[in-house]
Amino acid sequence: MLERVHHVQLAMPHGGEDVARAFFVGVLGMTEIAKPAILARRGGVWFGSGGVELHLGVEEPFQPARKAHPGILADDLDEVAARVSTHGIQVIWDSELPGFRRIYVNDPFGNRLEFLQASP
Repeated sequence: MLERVHHVQLAMPHGGEDVARAFFVGVLGMTEIAKPAILARRGGVWFGSGGVELHLGVEEPFQPARKAHPGILADDLDEVAARVSTHGIQVIWDSELPGFRRIYVNDPFGNRLEFLQASP
């Protein structure tokens, strides 16, 4: 009945599109996806990379998701950690999920992101 996740929506404050682009495109290397015109007027911005699609929507009053998070599979977790660290963003390593190496990172708005790679 269910196939797969189409996208994950995260919240951002009004006017945060350029900050989101700097992080999701500039740091993570994702590509911006054009929003349909009818949705673009609401603000926010969409990104994709491989099979991952993240939508950031304006929410007022804004409150980041500090516990809830997308779990994003990465083919090179060390590269993700290095790219993020190079930009002064804190990387939190976690080894408590059997079969995976993983890190947690906060986007510029404080939303929690989890990146995982299967353990060898």
